[in-house]
Amino acid sequence: MTTYKLNNQNLDKFKDRVATPKYNRDNIKTGIVHIGIGGFHRAHEAFYTDQLLHNESVTDWGICGVALLDFDTKIYNTLKEQDGLYTLVVKELDGTLSKRIIGSIVECLYAPENPVKVIEKIASPEVKIVTLTITEGGYNYNEATGEFNFENPLIQQDIKHPMAPKTVFGYLTQALKLRKERGLKGVTIQSCDNIQGNGHMTEKMLLSYVKVAEPELAVWIDENVSFPNAMVDRITPATSPVDISNLKETSGIDDAWPVVCEPFKQWVIEDDFIAGRPVWENVGAQFVENVEPFEKMKLQLLNAGHSVLGVLGALMGYETIDEVANNPNINTFLRAYMKQEVAPVLKALEGVDLESYEASLLQRFGNIYIKDQIDRICSESSAKFPIFILPTVYTQLKGKAHIEHAAFVVAAWAIYSRGFDEKGKVLNIKDALKPTLVKEAIASEVNPVAFLEIESVFGKLKDSEVFVEAYTKSYENIKNHGVERCVLEMNTNSISFI
Repeated sequence: MTTYKLNNQNLDKFKDRVATPKYNRDNIKTGIVHIGIGGFHRAHEAFYTDQLLHNESVTDWGICGVALLDFDTKIYNTLKEQDGLYTLVVKELDGTLSKRIIGSIVECLYAPENPVKVIEKIASPEVKIVTLTITEGGYNYNEATGEFNFENPLIQQDIKHPMAPKTVFGYLTQALKLRKERGLKGVTIQSCDNIQGNGHMTEKMLLSYVKVAEPELAVWIDENVSFPNAMVDRITPATSPVDISNLKETSGIDDAWPVVCEPFKQWVIEDDFIAGRPVWENVGAQFVENVEPFEKMKLQLLNAGHSVLGVLGALMGYETIDEVANNPNINTFLRAYMKQEVAPVLKALEGVDLESYEASLLQRFGNIYIKDQIDRICSESSAKFPIFILPTVYTQLKGKAHIEHAAFVVAAWAIYSRGFDEKGKVLNIKDALKPTLVKEAIASEVNPVAFLEIESVFGKLKDSEVFVEAYTKSYENIKNHGVERCVLEMNTNSISFI
């Protein structure tokens, strides 16, 4: 099969091989600026938008993808060379691959190269929505206080050099300032990150920054910018060299960075768009008045489940999520965690079938064709645990209910943070708090509670005697007997050794 480089010029050559955009991309105007054009965005929002653009009457909702950070150079260069095109490969549960070329990203900008160009783009009249996938850690808040972290050197730099920003807050602030000065309408800023109340969080953090950097802008933002909450879901593992070569061999598409994902997708959005929006509901999105029940369910079951599998699997020497999810002892442990500790917290969620959702998660985690890297799941755990796992702990502690499984996972994370798995293999810890995590993990070898003293992660959790007792017991048991032996004992309700 002849192989062609993926770009606009060669697009027609693929139409008989895979699904391709049937719309004229030259006619699509940019109505959305998306900051953070990684794999998840391209498997999710960009996919939904691509499907919508196949309606010939929809021409105002193309996406301008912004690569925000210095290390985003590769994705920017890839998409620029491919005219914003990429291949989405859906790995079905039966092993078949569904492939389509996505065309909704019609512009790409690299922020470090030309900050002013990005600011001007967000400030342009045709842009109605700014969406974000900047990861949980990108919101720059202190977990212990819930407040904006002004000690971040990049934030200080943005305040001093407003037209050469380094953070999303610097870019948004200057763009909104231009919109105000030019008498333009406001925009909707929509988070697509895994944070409960992500719209509220975005608004709070942005206004915190604005009140220091450009205080006269705060009232205008309050009146002219909306921040809808949303829940997003689609497991999207990192693209591997094998994925790239398979695409070449089977479809003749030379795509430097295709995206692979699971078939499941979900997008639940509060309908609060101040300047208009795409009719994403026509392609499967769900608009609701209150997204909280959906996001709680997803964050505390799916995202927490991922962290459980990631940390335990990393210590056991597994490399992918499906491997550890299909370990019967770990699978049973995760089921018990969901049923005994998470479900009671979520039981009052209206319109949610928890049992069906939990069953679907276990099936999705075990998809042997996804091969989601444990290394990816464990990255930035210091930002994930406070959002995915600790809310369950706090609620259960108030009700004097089960916290044993969560305490076990936190203990496993403390041991993981020493940097070695149970066989002595070095673990690749990728976390903004890595120096602190490693320091306290080493201190925990003498005093396990040292790890809980990282207040920016755990707040005052170390003051809970119930949690500390369960955590300390789990820590010593994991250290002495290993994860799988401990999990087996917990599953049979017979654990007592230390």
